[in-house]
Amino acid sequence: MAQERVLIIEDSSETQQLLAELVLEPNGYRAIAALDGAEGVRLAIDEQPDLIILDMKLPKLDGLEVLQALRQRDINIPVIFTTVHESPELVVQAFRLGARDYVMKPFGPDEMLEAIQRVFSAGKLIEERDQLTQQLLEANQQLERQLQELNAIYTIGRSVTSVLDLNRVLNRVVEAAVYVAGAEEGLLLLLDSDKEELYLRAAKNMDEKVARNLRVLVDDSIAGRAIQSNRPVLVTGENAKIVTGYLVKSLLYLPLQVPERGVIGVLGVINRQSEHSFSEKDIFLLSALADYTAIAIENARLFESAEVERAKLETVLRQTQDAIIIVDENNNILLCNTAAHAVLGLDGTPALHKAVTDDIPNQTLRGMLAQVQQTGRVVHTEVPLDDGRTFNAQLTPIKGVGQVLVMQDITHLKELDRIKSEFVANVSHDLRTPLTSIQGYVELLPHVGPVNEQQQEFIQYVHDSMHIITELIDSLLDIDRVEAGFDLEMLPYDLVQVIDDAVQNFRPQADAKNQELDWQPLSKLPLVQCNPNRLRQAIDNLLSNAIKYTQEGGQIAVSVVDGEGHVVVSVADNGIGIPIAQQPYIFDKFYRVESEETIGIVGSGLGLAIVKTVIEKHNGRVWVESKPGEGSVFSFVLPMLEAHDC
Repeated sequence: MAQERVLIIEDSSETQQLLAELVLEPNGYRAIAALDGAEGVRLAIDEQPDLIILDMKLPKLDGLEVLQALRQRDINIPVIFTTVHESPELVVQAFRLGARDYVMKPFGPDEMLEAIQRVFSAGKLIEERDQLTQQLLEANQQLERQLQELNAIYTIGRSVTSVLDLNRVLNRVVEAAVYVAGAEEGLLLLLDSDKEELYLRAAKNMDEKVARNLRVLVDDSIAGRAIQSNRPVLVTGENAKIVTGYLVKSLLYLPLQVPERGVIGVLGVINRQSEHSFSEKDIFLLSALADYTAIAIENARLFESAEVERAKLETVLRQTQDAIIIVDENNNILLCNTAAHAVLGLDGTPALHKAVTDDIPNQTLRGMLAQVQQTGRVVHTEVPLDDGRTFNAQLTPIKGVGQVLVMQDITHLKELDRIKSEFVANVSHDLRTPLTSIQGYVELLPHVGPVNEQQQEFIQYVHDSMHIITELIDSLLDIDRVEAGFDLEMLPYDLVQVIDDAVQNFRPQADAKNQELDWQPLSKLPLVQCNPNRLRQAIDNLLSNAIKYTQEGGQIAVSVVDGEGHVVVSVADNGIGIPIAQQPYIFDKFYRVESEETIGIVGSGLGLAIVKTVIEKHNGRVWVESKPGEGSVFSFVLPMLEAHDC
């Protein structure tokens, strides 16, 4: 098979060489190269390559001009273009001019190879589509001739496959087979579990005594031959036997095959007295009916299995200790398990398929349902009950089903949280008293007598350690209060003002390290619903970290972007960065990045935990993008207030 030729139009000979040696030649493609657009057009005309890799920025003719030239000459060669900057306008223009794909520079060999393979695969698919189209046209002509014959069997088959009652299905199939083939009798045999015998499952016009005890060995029987060969078996003539002592003039067996299960039985028609033999047409029509039959049997089996599994699932849902309520897309109850019934204190079993608002009295749950209908997103909240218990509730929308509410009793967890909060508050208070005494005595030391240089150094160490402990206590109290929802009164506020105040407050610290702190506020930004003090605390922590973990002379930039219905704030630096393996944990309490660069940098490991807690309390989300040695970008998103909410 001839090698597929690829024309590389690229003004960098080094890039051409890399493409040829790393991508094309190892994968069986032959490279043709051009250093400018004009030469590329000429080679495309002369060589008629199978593919063109085109750089957008070229001498003489740029990439778009090359595409225009090829289009004007009606040269339809697949093109993959490469570009440094992804411009929507450029991409649209290139695709309008016939480009098939594009790759951003810089790119790796695997990325380019995938693009090449995609383009060639698409071309092959087009060729195959054209061939298949022609084949379909020819097949349609043949099928039209058979349409009248198939219409009858299709009608019967549709009727059969629409029924899930297996007895009705099989009896209807046998009746249809007798009718279609004009036979005297019909029967349907299924394999037993050991696949050694066939037993009669349905019959038409058969002798009742014969039918009652009819079992046929797979080995050494005509029905077994159809099973083993998976092909129709036609037997004609005097004395043809279906079983010992049962004489027939003509019989036809057709295998019933189910995908992934193989042959499960046979469908048979019999003429015991008539000299009429079954024809190729009968075989064709009954084969179609046999296929319908196999599908109908499998549908019935799967339906029965699904019903069993559904019953199991319903039993599990009803008996589980978590309260579960399922409502459909119209907010009608589909399921309310025993636990939910007990939790909500319902007097009687909620009426299925009735509106949830008629049977579920809890206003918090009703509010969750309304919120999910408006937003289409998962809603988490805590649901307090009149008896003092608290439940964690999650309402999840499921497309095509409705909504699933799951509630877990977290009363004991809330109590543990209360005890924890009291413990933190008490311990913090108990720590502050001795710390205050220590600080007072340390400050009095220089006043009771002279201290030498080493003593003064020790006193300073004590001061610094006390400052760290005090900050740790304050942070513990802060994060505890934020998690508990204290000091979080929300009001519409100008986010730009909060950021500007924080930036101005940290400029002296940045100047002390010769760092550039850049902040370009937007002239107009919609208000956000926030607690200004807590939001300022979160921004302060991000700025403090950026200054702390950025070397002297570094750069820090604060930006805000106005999105659709939300605002994104970012604090970027070119500091030491965060290893990828540690990034998932940096928002955890007391977690600190451990590296050679962080040795000697003081911190409690609570700053980012406070940021995450504050932002989430504002219905926002915070994340980080960082590369070691290059810096970090901490961003958070907050919902903006609509004009009518301000």
